[in-house]
Amino acid sequence: MPRLKVLFVASECVPFAKTGGLADVVGALPRALADHGHDVRVVLPRYRAARRHPADKLDAMVGVPLGGGTAWSAVWTAHMGTSSARAYLLEHDRLFDRDGIYDDAHGEFGDNLSRFTFLSRGAIELCRMLDFRPDVIHVHDWQASLVPLYLDTIEAGSPIADAATVLTLHNMGYQGGFDPAGLSQTGLGWDDYARDLERGGRINLLRAGIRRSTVVSTVSPRYASEIQTPEGGEGLDAEVRARGGDVIGILNGIDDAAWDPETDRHLPAHFSANDPSRKEECKAALQRELGLPERPRVPLLGVVSRFAHQKGIDIIAGTLERLLVRDVQLVVLGAGESWAEEVFRRLSRTSDCVRAHIGMNEPLAHRIEAGSDLFLMPSRYEPCGLNQLYSQRYGTLPIVRAVGGLDDTVENGATGFKFTELSSDGLLAAIDWALGTYRNAPAQFRAMQIRAMRKPMGWGHASRQYEALYRLAMGKRRAQRRR
Repeated sequence: MPRLKVLFVASECVPFAKTGGLADVVGALPRALADHGHDVRVVLPRYRAARRHPADKLDAMVGVPLGGGTAWSAVWTAHMGTSSARAYLLEHDRLFDRDGIYDDAHGEFGDNLSRFTFLSRGAIELCRMLDFRPDVIHVHDWQASLVPLYLDTIEAGSPIADAATVLTLHNMGYQGGFDPAGLSQTGLGWDDYARDLERGGRINLLRAGIRRSTVVSTVSPRYASEIQTPEGGEGLDAEVRARGGDVIGILNGIDDAAWDPETDRHLPAHFSANDPSRKEECKAALQRELGLPERPRVPLLGVVSRFAHQKGIDIIAGTLERLLVRDVQLVVLGAGESWAEEVFRRLSRTSDCVRAHIGMNEPLAHRIEAGSDLFLMPSRYEPCGLNQLYSQRYGTLPIVRAVGGLDDTVENGATGFKFTELSSDGLLAAIDWALGTYRNAPAQFRAMQIRAMRKPMGWGHASRQYEALYRLAMGKRRAQRRR
């Protein structure tokens, strides 16, 4: 098949900037596609935090139309791992030289519409500067959703408008809502606002992306169905339903080189499905690291999560009083809602069976995945989820609510434990099932671990599905442009 030229436009990408799973996907999928021989490039802002990563500054600058003027951007480029994929980071100190990606301790940045308009228009201008004509522009979430609209409006007569666009929806809960008074920053007109951007009297960037992208993808088949319902569509379900067969779910993979218990540099011992015995060493080391009693036979439950309503952190909190009398240990890593941070801080100080680390710590996340026996993910909704995949890869059986990608990726009673009722009672019943298996049927528990560890979870299969999706989108775009 012919080699594809693909441009990714996203607000996050590992290792340059990360707040969640979006960054992992944008960091891994381009490398997998490049390994198949495609020309893949990624555009994102050069945030303050990204400056610690090695990159080369290009000689030329990019002029980005913004708010009736031109904002000039230096461009930095870096290899993405050992692949041929390259990242391009757009530098503009006024917009991006600050703590945080979307917000800071004082709340959401008030100029996010300008910041991510700059990303969308900057990506298009970068293509001109590089003389790069992508076959497909793959945009991610609301932060890049103006790109498909620009190709159909401001850029309609330019060669770059021949590119097909794929919008991946990682989380419908975040849509890019802004006061319409800021419309002038985008360079778009009020007709564009009324037709593509308006929802509830506000600019809604995600709506424009859903309406104007050539095809829409989600990060799991189940989530593709859920977002077409009033319960899962977050007010945009009608827009998604209107796209019909253009909405396709493709399960995320994981970076199975970074998340490999046989080679993981963050672990004190390595193990595999063929020789899982040293997983016990990881458990003991985690207990010592966090100051828990070193008890090999006590079930150790892990949580690595944003402390957010979506993630069911309140559901976990509602089980704690009853859970902790069951002779278990609990380790928690995460940050978010202040009440949840305080609950886990207090328990970490006062309980001899709970330890919490508030904040994000990537090496510790790896050690929790390796050292835990069970992993809790009681999400209200979960477009795909990655931690349940990491957990299975490390022989840590996930306990998940059967929604979205959690339902698609965990085999109930075979590689993990599922429940459906959104309540602490529902979660606790699933925990009791898992604890009973751990204590009373250790051979079955070990067989489940081995089965989970042997599942293929890398990007190989998913990247082939994206290749097919890109070619489908290219055919649709050609037909659109002929009309």
